[in-house]
Amino acid sequence: MNYQDAIDYIHNTHKFGMKLGLDNIKRLLMHMGNPQSNLKFIHVAGTNGKGSTCAFINSILFEAGFKVGLYTSPYLEEFEERMRINNQNIPKDKLIYYVEYIKPIIEKLVVEGYNHPTEFEIITAIAFKYFCDENVDFVVLEVGLGGRFDATNVIDSSLVSVITTIDYDHMDKLGDTLEKIAFEKAGIIKENGTVVSFYQKDEALKVIEEVSRFKNASLSVMDINDVKIKESNSNHQVFDYKNYKNLKISIIGKHQIYNASLAVMAVEKLIQYGINISEDVIKRGLINAKWPGRIEVISKSPLIVIDGAHNPQGMAALKEALNLFTYNRLILVIGMLKDKDTDSMLKLIVPEADLIITTKPISDRAYTAEELSQKIAYDNVLHFENIDDAINEALKSAGKNDLILFCGSLYMIGHVRLYLKNVIK
Repeated sequence: MNYQDAIDYIHNTHKFGMKLGLDNIKRLLMHMGNPQSNLKFIHVAGTNGKGSTCAFINSILFEAGFKVGLYTSPYLEEFEERMRINNQNIPKDKLIYYVEYIKPIIEKLVVEGYNHPTEFEIITAIAFKYFCDENVDFVVLEVGLGGRFDATNVIDSSLVSVITTIDYDHMDKLGDTLEKIAFEKAGIIKENGTVVSFYQKDEALKVIEEVSRFKNASLSVMDINDVKIKESNSNHQVFDYKNYKNLKISIIGKHQIYNASLAVMAVEKLIQYGINISEDVIKRGLINAKWPGRIEVISKSPLIVIDGAHNPQGMAALKEALNLFTYNRLILVIGMLKDKDTDSMLKLIVPEADLIITTKPISDRAYTAEELSQKIAYDNVLHFENIDDAINEALKSAGKNDLILFCGSLYMIGHVRLYLKNVIK
């Protein structure tokens, strides 16, 4: 098996769909020796900010000298980004090895009459095995979808369960109210566990509190008044959090200050376990944290920004962050998936644009560029089905003092980022 064979094997399992539930992953991991049982987890769920919060926690633990596994999804440019150790992607030869390892196990299960594991279940199982074999100290584990029945929730315990901001997304699978969505996210809370939560809307917080009480878990909720923003610009942000003064991050957008504060809350719980993490380490971890594709500046002339905002809360944060930049015209290149709240997102971002270019993300759930352009009640709209054509049109249309903004779907942003890295030297 070569690398492409391994990737094709994983992606071809997409046809088995998305099944929320833990029976499949439990059975698969049991046949693999339950590698997850040998790992220490920081488990992160939420609607927005999961990836960024994971990145901050990962960076702090790395700076403390630990060997840290990081599991996130989706990837931007390379599949191997989904499982990393000490900020390095899983090597391609290791990925091939684990696909070759897991394939006969899956074939055996299917012959025995069990459901074929889904793509996400297979990737999660490979990640657990890889992290176990490499003997990492901690795994920062991002939930894929929801929490309660997400494959990552097969773990029996976590050092801390982290719940980022909760809002409306994936309502077809998680429920049509904040209470229902919060209940799914709160499913990662463990018996007698430790929980830290972003400050939430009342209906979501009430559910998190109820689940924590039911599971006898210790819950700490971020107090927004503990965060004092001192500086926020297009290069960095400085803030105080409780007794931590002049914390600095290079990930842009005021919402990232709160994600970073939540990460510090989680790390404080680890410190209470006796894990040695100093204030200097926390500061280094925060400033060195990277999370590509989130209000990321790719070029300064013309100014090019990419962002994976794909729900109304994320788009509102992106809209607010535009105030950090100085530009003449805004050229918006946007692609979206049909199962998202596109109308709400378009209402937020379209009025900011002087020129709009629609395109189609790399997903079978995506609007065509023409379909999306028809949803936008705006005169100056162009549409290009091919992402590269959309990028080139934006570059051709932009003056040196303009801003080109790519957003709407993570399934577009990764391709854009890779293409621009090759075009802009």
